[in-house]
Amino acid sequence: MNALLGNLPAISDLRDRCRALATLDAILSPDDWEARYHSFDASWDEDEVLASMRNGEGDDWVVVFSPAGAYGRGFDHETPNAPELLAAVPEEFRRFAEEPAFGDEDGPTVTLCFWRAPGDAAWQGPAAEQSGAELFALVLDGSAEAYRDWAEEYFESEQPLDLAAIGHVLALRPLTPEVVAALNPDTDLEELAEDLAEIGYPA
Repeated sequence: MNALLGNLPAISDLRDRCRALATLDAILSPDDWEARYHSFDASWDEDEVLASMRNGEGDDWVVVFSPAGAYGRGFDHETPNAPELLAAVPEEFRRFAEEPAFGDEDGPTVTLCFWRAPGDAAWQGPAAEQSGAELFALVLDGSAEAYRDWAEEYFESEQPLDLAAIGHVLALRPLTPEVVAALNPDTDLEELAEDLAEIGYPA
């Protein structure tokens, strides 16, 4: 089984995990959206939400959640672009595969893609030889420890990040001033309100 497809959580769990990761990034980088690794747009389109990642080094991924299920694509800049992979995408996800925003001026940028309809028993995708597990490492792990270890380095934290607070956000529990302060004492719920609304973090 493909290392990515065999370890991705169910659609709803993946959506929740992506939402939580975007929230954690927003708390740690409230004033600089460009510096964030994960993003989440709860109103990307009618009945559709968009999770995304960009690492600033040319790698990125997106996952669109819609009534049809979920469609994801990733791009590893060290792997040859392979838009031919998109030919395998089913009709119900074709619009996302052809979305101009998921590419550059020359067309789609993709080194892996995958999808899952609500009734499917597993994720599907054409690139079994390209696992993509490294691109999605934080999503696949989902633990507070993994996020802490990554974020302390990525955001150059001056103090250790609070594991309990990270776990609180990963569980999508309602945010409190105490939880936010435990992660970033330089921001607060009022400053984060716009980001939390865009992300659709539960009140």
